[in-house]
Amino acid sequence: MKKIAVVGCGSYMDSGYGCPGEWRCLKAAAMGEGKFEEQSNVIAFIQCECPGRSVIPTVGMAMKLSEIKPDAIHLSSCLANAKPGCPYTTPEELAKMIETKTGIKVISGTHDYH
Repeated sequence: MKKIAVVGCGSYMDSGYGCPGEWRCLKAAAMGEGKFEEQSNVIAFIQCECPGRSVIPTVGMAMKLSEIKPDAIHLSSCLANAKPGCPYTTPEELAKMIETKTGIKVISGTHDYH
């Protein structure tokens, strides 16, 4: 089973704008639906906090504390498809920064649930 980490938009999660938290991401991972190629084990769920400066160190800390390196990191659908978008960075820029720092593939999105 693939081990993955999810990075979610803290603003969306805290405000409830289309994301009541992480249940849809967790369901998609468990069922192997949406952007997950197979059933996957979520080993970390990281909340990106504005302006996003701490997300990369937080991803590193999650891997260190869990003692598990994920096979992939998913940007949650609320982060990847945010309307309005993040005023600080784009999902593409964030994915590139995370991949560069961790060496782990970043996938944009988690689920297609409404």
